[in-house]
Amino acid sequence: MGVEEGMPPHVRKDNREDPINSVLALILGGGKGTRLYPLTRGRSKPAVPFCGNYRIIDIPISNCINSGLNRVFVLTQYNSASLNRHIIQTYKFDVFHDGFVDILASEQTMEANEGGFSEGTADAVRKSIKHLRDIRDIKHVIVMAGDQLYRMNFRDMTAAHIDSGADVTLGVLPVCEEDLPRFGILNMHEDGRVSGFVEKPKSAEPVRSWTHSSELLKHSCRGKSYIGSMGIYMFNIDALVEVLMDKKEMLDFGREVIPYCIEKYRVNGFIHDDYWEDIGTIRSYHRANIELAQERPVFNFYEPCYPFFSMPRFLPPSKVVSTRLENVILSDGTILEDCDVKSSVIGIRCVIRKGCTIENSVLIGADFYETDEDRYRNRVLEIPDVGIGRDCVIRNAIVDKNCRIGNGVRIVNERGIKNASTDRYSIVDGIVVVPKNTVIPDGTEI
Repeated sequence: MGVEEGMPPHVRKDNREDPINSVLALILGGGKGTRLYPLTRGRSKPAVPFCGNYRIIDIPISNCINSGLNRVFVLTQYNSASLNRHIIQTYKFDVFHDGFVDILASEQTMEANEGGFSEGTADAVRKSIKHLRDIRDIKHVIVMAGDQLYRMNFRDMTAAHIDSGADVTLGVLPVCEEDLPRFGILNMHEDGRVSGFVEKPKSAEPVRSWTHSSELLKHSCRGKSYIGSMGIYMFNIDALVEVLMDKKEMLDFGREVIPYCIEKYRVNGFIHDDYWEDIGTIRSYHRANIELAQERPVFNFYEPCYPFFSMPRFLPPSKVVSTRLENVILSDGTILEDCDVKSSVIGIRCVIRKGCTIENSVLIGADFYETDEDRYRNRVLEIPDVGIGRDCVIRNAIVDKNCRIGNGVRIVNERGIKNASTDRYSIVDGIVVVPKNTVIPDGTEI
């Protein structure tokens, strides 16, 4: 038996030479999440539940694992307790595996001006540089957001980055003119080199000459002639350390670091030729969930060779009694009795009682089931049981975890209010959001 044949798989020579093993992933999860409030009132944005069984952070972590990118740091800051708990309980590699999914929390240090909360995406990575340097065989670092829905093979991006000789490679995708204010827009040449970048232009005027041919954008063009940044950046580690430590005044990748790198380094674009959506706002989060429940969604969670991972909960199967369902995602452990549910996502342990109508809504579910003793105590306290009470109507809404919706409640926003905020609910872009642990008494109309 040769030496190489006798080695464990994770230290064999061919495995060490796989370029993906020289890459470290940094997932940004530390922002305040104001665009997704009130779902972020007590948790960070990547910790928000998504599509019933998952949390948003599961999307980028699963993309890494499916790409063979098994060394992942998640940078956390605000409201990080539930995110930390989810990562620790979910992503465990065995002791013979050299991979990890670990947390880098904001921390105080002895060095002046080095510790504390970060002030932007680049500043967050800068404060983590010392931990990156501890991993000696890392040659490339990929920085990504923690609030996007997409499926991407980072192995392909790594190969393109190395083959091009770039110092920085941006994940990019075709965008149309009306979406320009949502993206950093760049000018990319036929050889992939990026020569210009404008962060979220308010109009097309600054980038009018940066339209691109369908040949460059491949079949993903579909009438989209501009190129936008996905907020996914691959750096040679030496370039990343140099720019972040030499330019400490630069706090944000999109506004400052990337334009600077275009002037000093070789920056290339890697075109993502598939679905991508920012789910960091109430509107986009709601829309993405509802689209997943349709008969033929644009994004498919059921890809057999590319699964998305989350915490194993060992819940019982869902129970559906005398209920009419149309385009619905039912998560583990749900109980539905004699109700109508249409175009909705029903989260874990969600209980929907008799006579309810649920349409175009996301019910995130519950962290627990109630016992008979719990329900007796609820009667004494005169509060509803956890879940949706009898004869409720809920349309175009998001109901967060552990909410107690009383009997005969109507959450319909019939007046078409665009934005409002109360102690018991918020309306954001016309969508009613009931925050976690909220009690809505019998007969309430929203």
